[in-house]
Amino acid sequence: MPDVPAPRISDLARAGPPPGAYLDGLNPEQRRAVEATEGPVLVLAGAGTGKTRVLTTRLAHILASGKARPWELLAVTFTNKAAREMRHRITAIIGEQAEGLRWLGTFHSIAAQILRRHAEIVGLRSNYTIIDVDDQERLIKQLLEAENIDAKRWTPRHLAGLIDHWKNRGWTPDRLPPAEGSHFANNRGQALYKLYQDRLAVLNACDFGDLLLHNLTIFTTRPDVLAEFHDRFRYILVDEYQDTNVAQYLWLRLLAQKRQNVCCVGDDDQSIYGWRGAEVDNILRFERDFPGAEVIRLERNYRSTEHILAAASGLIAANKGRLGKTLWTEETGGTKVQVRGVWDGEAESRMIADEIERAHRAGRRYRDIAILVRASFQMRAFEERFVLLQVPYTVVGGPRFFERAEIRDAHAYLRLVQSEDDDLAFERIVNTPKRGIGDTTVSRLLQVARASGLSASRAAREIVQADELPARTRTALSNFLRDMDRWRAAREATAHPQLLETILEESGYTDALRLDKGPTSQTRLENLKELVQSMGAFDTLEAYLEHVSLVMDLDREAGEDAVQIMTLHSAKGLEFPLVFLPGWEEGVFPSQRSIDEKGEKGLEEERRLAYVGLTRAREEARVSFVANRQVYGRWTSQLPSRFVDELPLANVEASSETGYYGGGPGMNEAKSRWDDAPSFGASSYSSPGWKRAQQRGFSPAARNTVIEGEGRLVAVSEPSAGRYGVGERVFHQKFGYGRVTAVEGNKLSVAFDKAGDKKVIDTFVEKG
Repeated sequence: MPDVPAPRISDLARAGPPPGAYLDGLNPEQRRAVEATEGPVLVLAGAGTGKTRVLTTRLAHILASGKARPWELLAVTFTNKAAREMRHRITAIIGEQAEGLRWLGTFHSIAAQILRRHAEIVGLRSNYTIIDVDDQERLIKQLLEAENIDAKRWTPRHLAGLIDHWKNRGWTPDRLPPAEGSHFANNRGQALYKLYQDRLAVLNACDFGDLLLHNLTIFTTRPDVLAEFHDRFRYILVDEYQDTNVAQYLWLRLLAQKRQNVCCVGDDDQSIYGWRGAEVDNILRFERDFPGAEVIRLERNYRSTEHILAAASGLIAANKGRLGKTLWTEETGGTKVQVRGVWDGEAESRMIADEIERAHRAGRRYRDIAILVRASFQMRAFEERFVLLQVPYTVVGGPRFFERAEIRDAHAYLRLVQSEDDDLAFERIVNTPKRGIGDTTVSRLLQVARASGLSASRAAREIVQADELPARTRTALSNFLRDMDRWRAAREATAHPQLLETILEESGYTDALRLDKGPTSQTRLENLKELVQSMGAFDTLEAYLEHVSLVMDLDREAGEDAVQIMTLHSAKGLEFPLVFLPGWEEGVFPSQRSIDEKGEKGLEEERRLAYVGLTRAREEARVSFVANRQVYGRWTSQLPSRFVDELPLANVEASSETGYYGGGPGMNEAKSRWDDAPSFGASSYSSPGWKRAQQRGFSPAARNTVIEGEGRLVAVSEPSAGRYGVGERVFHQKFGYGRVTAVEGNKLSVAFDKAGDKKVIDTFVEKG
C-alpha cells in the first residue's frame, strides 16, 4: 500500500481562511518566526508581543504548507489551559484537521502517553496509576515508620519535596549526588529515595515527577525507542521555554537531537519560577545547545504604553543573565509610571483604595484594576480597607487573608480563650497541630457533649477524669485543657497580640510550620506574623474578634466586577488597564529571603518579577513604598527598593503623597524631614545611581531622630555602616540573635544562634 501523501492546503483548510491569509496580520518579526520552520529556532517573545499567535500560526503554517501531518507535530505547553487555547486557535485557522494534533499538551501529559506505550522498560505495566501529593506523603510516612525514622523531625512532606527536586533535576536514586542525600535523616536520603521508588514499582504506580524521569530512562537505555520518536516527530514546538527544569530540558534535547527542527518560544526576562525548579540557564544557552540556531526577537508590544515599556526595559537592563531585547510600541506617550512614597503601610492601603474609588467614579470598572503584591501577607491591609469601603474585590490564586487555614486556626485559639464553650473552635484546634487526639476521640467527645448537654471543652474535662480513653490520648487531651486554662489566666495581664504569639509558640503551631519543608510553610508563617501585628490596632481581644466577625460576614464573593488582588507570581500572563505595585522596599521587594538563599541569582529573579509586574499594566502603573513599616510587630524605617532607583527618570513621575502623612501633630515636620533629608548613599544600596532618588523627592530621612506619626512615635535612623565589629552580638528580624564573624563594608557575616551562618546587610540588624 503506497504511503499516504502529505496533506494539501485544500485538504486542510476546509473551514479555514484561504492559503496564506493567516500570515497577513503578522508584523515582520512574527512572520519570520512563523516561516522559519527548518532547523533550531529560539523566539524571544517579550511581554505582550503576540507570542501565542506566533506559536499557533507557526503550527498551522507547517500543516497548511504540507511539511507535516498533524500527528507528526509535537507541541508542548506548561498548562492544560494553554494547550486548549492553542488547539482552539489552530482550529480557527485550518479547520477540523487540527483535531489530529494528538501530541499537543503539557510536558506531563505527553510524557504519560509515551510511558503508557513503554512502561515495561521501567518495570511498570501500561495500566499504571499516577499518585497525587497526599498519596505520596502517606507512602513516605509508611517508609519512615518502617525504617524507625522520627516522622515529626524528618517529615514526609520534607522528603516528598526533596524527591520532587531530585526528579526535576533528572536524578534517579543511583545517580543522586551523595551531598544531596545527606540533607535528610542523617545521610539516609538516597536510601529512602530508592525504597520509595521500589515501593512505587510494586504498586504499579508513579508520581508526577516520574513521568519525565521514566521517559529519560527509556530514551537513554533504549536507543531504538528514541529513534521511533525521532521518526515520528518532524517538528517540535515548546512554549514558555524559560520555565523548563532540568528534566524537561534533557527530555527535549533527546527528542530534538536528530532532526533539530525545534522551535522554543520564551522570555528570559520573565523567568520567575526558580523556586519550583525552573532554570533560566536553559534558554540562555539555547544557541550553545543548538549550534547555528536562529534567534528571533519579538519586541513590538501590543499591550502597554510607551512609558510603561521604557520603564520596564530600563529596570530589567540591570540584569546580567539575559539575552537582551527592548520592548517598543507604536502607541506613543501615555501616562508615566507613578512612584509614590508614603508614611506607612496603612497610609499606602488608604491611598490605593482612595485612588481605586476615584478611578471607579471616573468610569473605570473594578475588574480592570489589579493590586500585585510580592507576598500574600501584604494583602491583609488592602482587604480590610476594601471591606470598610465596600469595594468589591477578589483574591486570585488563593484564599482571602482571613480565609487561610493558618489564620482560621489562630482565630480558633483566640475564640476558645475568649469562650470555653465555643465548640466549633474546640473541634478545629484540639488536634492542631497534631497531639495524638484522633478523629475518633473528637467524635466521641462531641457525642458525650451532646448527650450531657455540655460544651465539648466541659465534656473533655469530665472524660479525662475517667478511664474511657487510652492513656496517651487522655494525657494529650489533659495537657491541651491545661494549656487553654493557662492562656485564659494570662489574658488579663497580656496584650492580645502578645497572647497570640505565646499561644502559637507554646502550642507547637509555629514549630510545626518551621519543621514543615513544604513550599507554603514560610508564607504561612509570614501570614501569622502579619496577623499578630495587625491586632495591635484594636484595644481588646473582644474588639478584635468582633472586627473579624464583621469582616467575614461582609467578605462575600464580589461577583464579576471586582478589584483583582494577587501575588506577582500569579499575575504572569494577565493584563490590566490599571496596576498598583505596593511594597517596593528593600527586604520586601526584592525579598530578603531570596537574596539570602540565592545571592545574585535570587536578586536577578526578583528583578524579573518586578519586570513582570510592570508589564501587566496596559495604561497605568503605580509603584509605591513606605518610609516605615510594621514588620512582625516592630516598627522599622524602610529603604525604597533598589528597583525604584533603576526605573529611568524620563519615564517616571515621582512624589511624596502629602495627603497621606496623616493629620496629627508633627506631620508637616515629618514630611519636611523626609523630603529634604540627604539620601542614604550608595553604600546602603547595590545600585550605583541611588542619588537619583533624592532628585525624585522621596528619600527617607537619614537622621537619628524620632518623629510622630498618626499617634505613634516612630524611630527613623541613619544607616549603621561601620557600627559593628567582629564578635559583637546582633539581632535580625528574621534570623534572631547571632554574633558577627566578619565585616566587609556594609555586609556582615553572622553566626546566628538558630539560623546558622548568614550574610546580611548591616542596616537589617541591631545590636543585641
